[in-house]
Amino acid sequence: MKKLFVACLAVLFTCSVNGQKREVHILAANDMHAAIEAFPQLAAIADSLRERYPSLLIFSAGDNRTGNPKNDMFRISSFPMVALMNEVGFHATALGNHEFDVGSLPPLMRYSAFSYICANIFPSEEAGLHIVPTKVFDVDGLKVGVIGVVQVNAQGRPDTHPDNVKGIRFALPKNVVAQYEDFSRQCDATILLSHIGYQDDIEMAETYPWLDLIIGGHTHTQLSEDEPLHNGVLITQNKNKLPKVTHITLTVKNGKVVDKKAEYIDVKTFPAKSRMVEVMVEYFSNNPMFKRVVGYAETPFKTKDELNYLMCDAFLHEGQADISIVNNGGVRLDSLAVGDITMQDVLSMDPFYNEAVEMHLTGEEILKILTTYSRGSLYHLPRVAGVVCEATVDKNDEYKDRLKSIRLKTLDGQEFDIHKTYKVVTNSYMQSACKSYINDPGNSLNIQTSVMLTNYLESLGVINCKGTQYMKVTEE
Repeated sequence: MKKLFVACLAVLFTCSVNGQKREVHILAANDMHAAIEAFPQLAAIADSLRERYPSLLIFSAGDNRTGNPKNDMFRISSFPMVALMNEVGFHATALGNHEFDVGSLPPLMRYSAFSYICANIFPSEEAGLHIVPTKVFDVDGLKVGVIGVVQVNAQGRPDTHPDNVKGIRFALPKNVVAQYEDFSRQCDATILLSHIGYQDDIEMAETYPWLDLIIGGHTHTQLSEDEPLHNGVLITQNKNKLPKVTHITLTVKNGKVVDKKAEYIDVKTFPAKSRMVEVMVEYFSNNPMFKRVVGYAETPFKTKDELNYLMCDAFLHEGQADISIVNNGGVRLDSLAVGDITMQDVLSMDPFYNEAVEMHLTGEEILKILTTYSRGSLYHLPRVAGVVCEATVDKNDEYKDRLKSIRLKTLDGQEFDIHKTYKVVTNSYMQSACKSYINDPGNSLNIQTSVMLTNYLESLGVINCKGTQYMKVTEE
């Protein structure tokens, strides 16, 4: 009789707990791109939330690395980010396409106190990648299930040099997520940790309403607390390099999420810093080479495109080329202030260890590169020098990004000769991305593009940005 009484009490207690509303608190970041200077504030934000919510989960939606030489060129490439993420207390990260950049990923995983979650990657045993497709986190008895996905391009891999993903197979994220509906039924809350981009996240939400939350990345889309639910699914994302992070609250009742909200927190203006993390950042930043001055900016470079064209000019001049081509994602700085230009600036602008490559291409092949690589997007359209690119975008497109046509003109406005053969200099990433549809595979110039840029800046001494534009955009 006593055992029966105890059993009844246990059942009543369980029913009471299940009937209560309970909260899951999450701190989310995305596309941090080695912004280690922001980590003292990020750590303080995490600490302040943990004081109120001891079971706080901390997630990243990928692209933790690449973009800051203090991290990328450390003795073990990207170790500073892993050490800092460990100190902050991250529980898991998705894989971003830049997780596959130069620098071995397996050692980083061994140093990581957090999980790498990705369901659409299938590495060989030789790759040595310790990745799980899903993971369930226990939050005071609530089961929070996480599924991870990474972006896959038309070539069947994330946007990185193909040599970096040899021995690894990828599947389309949308097809893989479909397999995890049963997994979601075993959880009180289901999260997609996604590095596929905002528009694709919306499509995921429309297709899989059993997802409760999508923590997104890849497109650096700054969302806000006014972001509507998409088919009942909350989507969050921030710009790159940690200007903000997201505090997410999921309210659970009877095994289901009944309310969800996001609060966006400014990182750089946060009033507190972690002294421990400050000391770590100071240590990782202690490299005199980064302070070496290679030029002087007499005027500011206010936009990323102005820096794109600076890179194009460097390729054109140093490679003695007719035309130069740089992928828009090949330049990682958004602006450059008046004053000394240092090696840290150069390596932040071009962190990929690409080599300069010379190719001899017809005008028709150059147009094919621009058209094919852009995939109909103005953002992805490569930037050029030695020629003017006239791009027409769809005026009805909300983001003015959808390309309708691309034309090339000579610098003096004459028609571009598509039959002529031109000496073209680009980087080894562009070479690998385009070699399947051009005749000349290209030859390495045996110089890293960052060195080429450094040489160009040193040859000029004083650099004056005159708002150089080799692209004209019109709406139609």
